[in-house]
Amino acid sequence: MTDRQPLSGRRALVTGADQGIGRAIARGLAGQGAEVVIHHLGNAAGASDVVAGAEVVEADFTREGAVNVLAETVLAKPVDILIANAAIERRGPWDQIDDAAVQDHLAANFTSLLTLCQRLVPPMAARGWGRVVALSSIMAARPRSETLLYAALKSAQLTAIRAIARDVAGQGVTLNTIAPGAIETERTAARYADAAFRAAVEAKIPARRPGTPADCVAPVLMLCGDGGSYITGAEIPVDGGWSIGDAPGALPGDG
Repeated sequence: MTDRQPLSGRRALVTGADQGIGRAIARGLAGQGAEVVIHHLGNAAGASDVVAGAEVVEADFTREGAVNVLAETVLAKPVDILIANAAIERRGPWDQIDDAAVQDHLAANFTSLLTLCQRLVPPMAARGWGRVVALSSIMAARPRSETLLYAALKSAQLTAIRAIARDVAGQGVTLNTIAPGAIETERTAARYADAAFRAAVEAKIPARRPGTPADCVAPVLMLCGDGGSYITGAEIPVDGGWSIGDAPGALPGDG
């Protein structure tokens, strides 16, 4: 018998880990023995409260060169697991999107992932073991015009993950995504406090409830552990069935 934890000896970088889904995943990884590096932007107090004693790093992914500086910092020691969670989502009319919005979304939601993979994945492959899990969204499958940039770049993210996954699968490195649906977090708490909004969301989701950050943890832990070693280039929906369609009865005439 052994008390060794599944991810003991592994080191993980979790971006956007100061709150919400990122925080829950970081705590889940730490609970399985991983050494966790907590990335944040502008929330040092929240980041330091995620995992006791964890290394905390700050970076604004919309700023040129910031991701490379972050990578250089964390690569002071080997990184075995990358959880690419940080992203921005700025809503507005699609016909009013300007160049600045495009550049910020591209930098934070796609270029940051590509750069971190370029810096972290080759050393993983050289060591013969590595895991990358990127946080996608149901919006990639069910986009809305007010979140056009966010949704489009989540789709591009999956393409990038699959392309890289094919190259490094033979070196023991897997790359996958999970795609959360309607998740109740600190950022969405005010909306879910509105009874009418909550009822409308619950009526559409086949599972009849919004998700929680905790719902996203188990799929990530599976993908990061030895049990996920034969899964790569995949996207796992974590959405209560919403990606397969609205709940029966949610729309007039729907069965």
